[in-house]
Amino acid sequence: MDKSHIKTTMLALTEADLAQAEQKYQVFLAAARLERNETIDASEQSQAETAADLAEAFDDKAHDHSAKVSVINDIDFGPKDAVEPGAVVKIGNRFLVVGVSTAAFRCQDQDFIGISTAAPIYSALEGKTAGETCSFNGRDLVVSEVH
Repeated sequence: MDKSHIKTTMLALTEADLAQAEQKYQVFLAAARLERNETIDASEQSQAETAADLAEAFDDKAHDHSAKVSVINDIDFGPKDAVEPGAVVKIGNRFLVVGVSTAAFRCQDQDFIGISTAAPIYSALEGKTAGETCSFNGRDLVVSEVH
């Protein structure tokens, strides 16, 4: 398994999410600006306030994605024997990449999903090695592979 390719894929997806959040932020920020030299009616004021709220939400998303990019860049994706940041863990037919949460993605003809070290499932998996079992949400999960 080429973990450097997985890291590159996660980084590209997260950077695309960051770019999209920044673009949406700019769109809503522009809509929040009112021409101060013209009369502003209540409807325009309301729309500007809504746009400002949405711009703030996308600014928060942009900061979240920017932080994820930093984490991905800082994580050691080298070989792992136990579940820790930078590990790729197979449970059932799903691969989890430990580091940051991501949407499901496909890489090297496999399906992956990124999980954060703050995710509840990580607490159950932390330190486990291939062949070990952990309990999560009332289910026993077998760690079949750790890369």
